[in-house]
Amino acid sequence: MDTFFLSHGSPTLSIDDSLPARHFFLSWQSKVLPAVPSAILIVSGHWETSSPTVNVIDGLNDTIYDFYNFPKRMYELKYPAPGAPDLAKRVKELLQNAGFGGVKEDNSRGLDHGAWVPLMLMYPNADIPVCQLSVQTEMDATYHYNMGKALAPLRDEGVLIVGSGNATHNLRNISRGHGPVAKWALEFDTWLEEALLDGRYDEVNKYMEKAPNVPF
Repeated sequence: MDTFFLSHGSPTLSIDDSLPARHFFLSWQSKVLPAVPSAILIVSGHWETSSPTVNVIDGLNDTIYDFYNFPKRMYELKYPAPGAPDLAKRVKELLQNAGFGGVKEDNSRGLDHGAWVPLMLMYPNADIPVCQLSVQTEMDATYHYNMGKALAPLRDEGVLIVGSGNATHNLRNISRGHGPVAKWALEFDTWLEEALLDGRYDEVNKYMEKAPNVPF
């Protein structure tokens, strides 16, 4: 099973048919990943905790509306994917065996919009178990890189691992509308893509020193 980092963009991706990314996600099963995963582990930039935490849900995941002043119908959308408690326990086991001590369990948290917005387009039937893992914002890129390495065995177990967020996220500098991509963002994104494809992971982990235009 492959692993992906996806930009979920604005929450309006859930309803705005004019957004090209929406059509990309809608074509996911037919054009990107026809194989059906046994479960999904999604890591969203919208769940920040001091230590790694997994949501361990025995029933259906709740839909979290962690956005404000958007169209009313967005707050009526639901993505009741089943939880993946066995996967959550496996994630905890892998992380703790890799030295990430004190991995916590959350038995009530559902899926934030960084998780359910892309997933509702990718897997609209909401029939694949989903587990979410938090990020530790105060920790550096190397920490999260090593976390990813620890979770790599899940790929051989049929689990789809998804990182959901944006490569850049400066709302003060964002251009509203459909204008061209900001030069600083394009330069950073190009550098990131090339560094990853070239296997220069150490540079990516030290992006604050190596990448152009940072801090944004």
